[in-house]
Amino acid sequence: MRRYARTLVAVALATTVVTGTAGWASGNSQSPLTGPPPGTASWRTDQVLGQRLPDPERDTPAQVARFFAGLSEEERETLAVRHPLVVGNLDGAPVALRYRANALALRESDDPRYAGLAAGPGRQILAFDPRGRGQVAEVFGDLETADRVSVVVPGSDIDAGTFDRTDDVYGTPAGMARSLYARTGPGSAVIAWAGYTTPVGLGLDAATGSLAEAGADRLTRFTDGLTAAGLPEPVVFCHSYGSVVCGLAASRLHATDLVVLGSPGMRAKNVAALHTGARVWAAKDPTDWIDHVPNIEFAGLGHGPDPTSDGFGARRVPAGDARGHTGYFAPGTESLTAFAEIAEGTYG
Repeated sequence: MRRYARTLVAVALATTVVTGTAGWASGNSQSPLTGPPPGTASWRTDQVLGQRLPDPERDTPAQVARFFAGLSEEERETLAVRHPLVVGNLDGAPVALRYRANALALRESDDPRYAGLAAGPGRQILAFDPRGRGQVAEVFGDLETADRVSVVVPGSDIDAGTFDRTDDVYGTPAGMARSLYARTGPGSAVIAWAGYTTPVGLGLDAATGSLAEAGADRLTRFTDGLTAAGLPEPVVFCHSYGSVVCGLAASRLHATDLVVLGSPGMRAKNVAALHTGARVWAAKDPTDWIDHVPNIEFAGLGHGPDPTSDGFGARRVPAGDARGHTGYFAPGTESLTAFAEIAEGTYG
């Protein structure tokens, strides 16, 4: 009987998600973007420096960092100019060099989706991959000198075209990161990381973990690259489906804290099952529609318990005035105040 009941719940979840019950949009199936950055083939065969270049796919970020530490400024610039899309996405490469390479790649792009990224004065683009729907990471603050670093991982419907859209600002990675940075003190930096293929709408992609699994691999390598570049371990903020990504990455992620907000679940039954040494925090506004998503994980559907539930074991973050699913970083909210204190290591 118990198995039958769970099956009914799973079927109900699938029906709800696929048909768009309660006004939710059906999603379009997405293929995750994996593998090394574009231009890797020519990078691998380039002998301009008379030595083997680090492999973007096989070498670790620590090996990449050691390679660049042995180059002159002129040699680094040569590689950035010849291979901007590789250097700009090469985890472990120097931060300033990645900014330079991505500025070059954006300048060379004629895709109108990236016009704002290319034209914005002072924008610090730490990653830019134009393939598919496009992936971007942007830094707010001085990352190279920061004492505290935060990374914002977004949920569904985020790509290069919606990375910093002007409507629903605090539902975008750039809007969330910019708002958090404005509330943190000197010596902080915040990275808006849209570095994985997100679900479109709330269809089967959003109800399963396949895109999150690919995203977890990319997030892990990205944060490994921050550590390899000599930066402090970050606080990682994970919104909506981004919390599924963070849950699957948790055991491998070098982070001081994981903060999930508006989460459908982390694909773990409790904090202990995440196998992480990071402090785990959870926030959910009572008006957030995510509360209507069944917290199950059965036959590949659903993402498990609500991280804000008592049995999960996460530290609760107040979010009573967050105003829905995308209001957690809105100025003046108690959730943003708490997030800033977590980012600075002073909360509680």
